[in-house]
Amino acid sequence: MFQTVKIPIAVYSELTINPAFKHEAELVKSKRFIDIVSVEDSKSVLLLQKATGLDKGESEAIILAEEMKANLLLMDERKGRQIATQMGNRITGTFGIIIDAYNKNLISSVVALQKFKQLKDMGIRINDSLYNDLIEKVSLN
Repeated sequence: MFQTVKIPIAVYSELTINPAFKHEAELVKSKRFIDIVSVEDSKSVLLLQKATGLDKGESEAIILAEEMKANLLLMDERKGRQIATQMGNRITGTFGIIIDAYNKNLISSVVALQKFKQLKDMGIRINDSLYNDLIEKVSLN
């Protein structure tokens, strides 16, 4: 769906450092479409962290999106999504990426439903009503 996905160093670290997710970390490390990028304005990252309570990864992602004038910011954390939206960023989450892939016929409804379940089982929080709407949307087609 995307030629490249740019992620700040703090997000890369978060994705690859946890030994409980060794397999996932190896997948992230092996993907050539993931481009690890340094945030230029580290002072803005610190300021955003202090002002909002966001962690370093989310703060770097928001500042990097601003610096790059990114078309889309992927963020699942609720508070980060709210702040990114307030700052004028266009955002989506993992569920949104799955729906987009489904709508573009890149994955089947069966795969989309499996991914929704996997995310929910992993503890990714989503409003029950929205989750049910997504299930219904994919199941109807």
